[in-house]
Amino acid sequence: MTRRSKSHSLPRHQEIHQEHLQMLQNDPAVSPYNLWSVRALRWFEIIFLVITFLWWVLLLVSLFVSPPKFNSRGSGFFDFSYTTLTIGNILVALIFFAVPSSAMSILSMSISVLLLIDAIIIFAVPQIRVEEGWVGIASVVWAALIGFYNVITNRTVKWGKAEEEERLTGRAETRRTLAEWIAITVATIIMVIFVIIAVLLTAVLVLRSRDASLAAPGEKFLVDGDKYAVHVFCQGNQTYYKDGSRKPTVLLEGGYMPVLDSMEDWVYDAYKNGTIDRYCYWDRPGLAWSENAPSPHSAGMSATAFGEALAIKGEEGPFILVGAGIGGIYSRIFSARNVRNIAGIMLIDALQEDLLYRVAAPGRGFVLWGRGIISPLGLDRLAGALFKGRTREDRVYGRSAYQGGKFIKNKLQENLVADSLTRSEVQSARNIQQPNVPLVVVSSGRHIKQDDVWEEKQQKLTTITDNLLAWEIVQKAPAEEVWKVKEGRDALEHWLGRLYNTRVTQ
Repeated sequence: MTRRSKSHSLPRHQEIHQEHLQMLQNDPAVSPYNLWSVRALRWFEIIFLVITFLWWVLLLVSLFVSPPKFNSRGSGFFDFSYTTLTIGNILVALIFFAVPSSAMSILSMSISVLLLIDAIIIFAVPQIRVEEGWVGIASVVWAALIGFYNVITNRTVKWGKAEEEERLTGRAETRRTLAEWIAITVATIIMVIFVIIAVLLTAVLVLRSRDASLAAPGEKFLVDGDKYAVHVFCQGNQTYYKDGSRKPTVLLEGGYMPVLDSMEDWVYDAYKNGTIDRYCYWDRPGLAWSENAPSPHSAGMSATAFGEALAIKGEEGPFILVGAGIGGIYSRIFSARNVRNIAGIMLIDALQEDLLYRVAAPGRGFVLWGRGIISPLGLDRLAGALFKGRTREDRVYGRSAYQGGKFIKNKLQENLVADSLTRSEVQSARNIQQPNVPLVVVSSGRHIKQDDVWEEKQQKLTTITDNLLAWEIVQKAPAEEVWKVKEGRDALEHWLGRLYNTRVTQ
C-alpha cells in the first residue's frame, strides 16, 4: 500500500512544481525588466534598430540613385547585405529578449568574429577597400559591433533573471517552460542561418581578395570628378600617313561581356596580321577591372567617361569605332560627341535603339536586382571555384564574370535608364552624326532567323550615315558573337581593314 501511494504521488509532485514554475515565469514581479540596466539595454536595442533601418533604406535607394558622397566604387550589394544581416540580428535579439541562452551568445559572438575578419580583409586589400569605401567599412564595422552588443545584452538579461528569481524566491530557476524551449529553439535556428550567411560573406571576400591580385593589362584612370576609375588598354604604336597625319586607332566597345573575353581576340589577330596598327579598348563601369559608377548611369555618361579617360591617357585619334551588341549604342553616342575625330564605324550585330525596351524590361530589372542582393553570398562563385575549377580570369572578365556584384550592378544600371536617358541620347546622336563617316554593319544570320524584327532593325543601322561600305550577314554566326566562326572572323578583319584604309574627307 505504501509503495503504491508513493508511486501515485510522484507525478502529482511534478505537476505541482510545473505549475509553480509556470506561475513564477508569468509573475510580472519576477522579471529582468525590473532592473534598469536591462530596460536600458532593450531601449538601446530599439534605437539601434531604428538607426540601422534608416541606413538600410539609404543603401537601398543608393542602388538606384546615389546620394552625394555616398557612392561606393563597388556594387553596393555587400553594404546592403551587411546591413540586412544587422537588422535580422537586432530583431532576433528583441523578439527573444526575455529568453536568453548560451547558444544565442555563442552564435552572436561567432557572427561578430566573422564580421571583424571581413573588416580586416576589406582594410588589408587595397582594391576591396577602395571599392567598398567608407560606406562598406561603416556597414561591416557596425554589424560586428551590434553582434558584440547582443552578446552583452543576452548575458545581462540572463543575469537579471537570476537576480530577480533569487530576490523573490530565494533561488534561481534553472528549468524552462515548453514555451521557452520553443522560443530558444527557433532563435537558435535563425542564428545558425545568420552564421552561415556570415561564413559565406567571408568566403566571398576571400575570393575577391584573390581576384584582386590579377593585374589589369592596361591602366586605370579616375573620371567624373574622381568618383570612380575605368580601365583602358591599348596595343600597338601610333603610326602616321606620309603627309604626317595620324592613322586611326581602333576603339573597341564590347557587348554583354567585357571586351577581353569576347571580341579582343580577332582584333588582336588583325593587329598581328598588319591589318591595323593600333587598337584600344576599355571596360565600361562595373565590368572587369573598372569600378562602378554612381547611379543612375546612362550610355551617354559612359561615353563621356571613356572620352575623359582617353584624354587623360593622351589618345588624340582619329578613331575607328567597333561596337558589338549593346556596345553599338555606346559607340554611336561616342561618335556623335567626337564628330571631327571619327574615321569609321563598324557595328557587329549591334542593338538598334528601337529595341532598347528589351534591355529596360521591368522583369529583367527585378531579376537583376534580386541577383545583386544575393550575389554577396557567392553561391555560384564559390561553387565554381571549389567544384568547377573557375579561375581569377574567369571571375574577373571571363565566363563567370556575370556572377559578380559589379557586373550585375552594371547591367542593372543599363536596365534602369535604357528606354529613357540612353534612348534619348542615342536618338540625339543620330541627329548629330556626321553623314560622311564610313560605316560597316555585320550581322548574325542566326540572330536574324531567331528574331523576326532583328533584320529590320539591322537594316535601319545601315542608314545612320550616308557612307555605307557594306552590310554583311554572316549566316552561321551566333547572335552578337559573329567572331565565333571563321567566316565571321574573316569578314570582320576584311571590313575593318577597309575602314582602316579609307580616308575621311572633311
